[in-house]
Amino acid sequence: MNFGERELAEFAAILRHAAAAEIMPRFQRLRLEQVRRKSGPLDLVTDADEAAEAAITEALARRFPEAVIIGEEASARTPDWLERLTSARLAFVIDPLDGTANFAAGLPLFACMGAVLWEGEVVGAAIHDPVGLSTALARKGAGAWLEDREGNRRRLAVAEPVPARRMTGTVSWRFLPETQRQLVCRNLPRVAACWDYRCAGHEYRLLAGGHCHFVIFNRLMPWDHAPGWLLHREAGGFSAQFDGGPYRPHVTTGGLICAPDEASWQALHQALLEP
Repeated sequence: MNFGERELAEFAAILRHAAAAEIMPRFQRLRLEQVRRKSGPLDLVTDADEAAEAAITEALARRFPEAVIIGEEASARTPDWLERLTSARLAFVIDPLDGTANFAAGLPLFACMGAVLWEGEVVGAAIHDPVGLSTALARKGAGAWLEDREGNRRRLAVAEPVPARRMTGTVSWRFLPETQRQLVCRNLPRVAACWDYRCAGHEYRLLAGGHCHFVIFNRLMPWDHAPGWLLHREAGGFSAQFDGGPYRPHVTTGGLICAPDEASWQALHQALLEP
């Protein structure tokens, strides 16, 4: 595998530059016509999303001309994106502006993030906070860390395991199938607290930093979850799909539970997903 720490640093720098050049100048300055719906009221895109993705894609193509680059916005125009992702030796999945609804509302809770895949396996991740100017990074087998604007690093580690009734975390219940959504929502009092930031990037950062115990998602587009999944795993966490199978970046259904360890995963599954 030829994607090392230097290449990950270059990848993070590309995300940071796009965020500074294309996202932040538009923050709290969007006009009505610069915000559009895609599939529905929960699915927005702005000029900032599209401009940042174009800048990231162009920079990655220059630096890694052999790579397949799949951005969230471009994927809608690329019907074979999943086939290209699974067949590529080196690939990037990019979410140029995760938390678009927050961004469009002027809330400072959004991220610019992406993951690196080598022969279908997630080997690198970066989740950049354009407001706080820090970047959470992970490399397969090398751990996960938070890097501030001066380049100082702090290792990330998941929270210590506790019983389910004392766990806190995020549950993205709105994308669950109806029957499962009703079950999970009824069961939420079985944990200590839960929330939904409408920004997977920041939820994964909290999780990997030990500031909560779990995240639960159903819809698993790779640009939304491959970066955070690796960040969490390299911070020492355990994750699996709802059926207990491993996370795979080319599988977009089946749900995902991330927890401090396998026993915590089992406890959460029993508390929230079982009658």
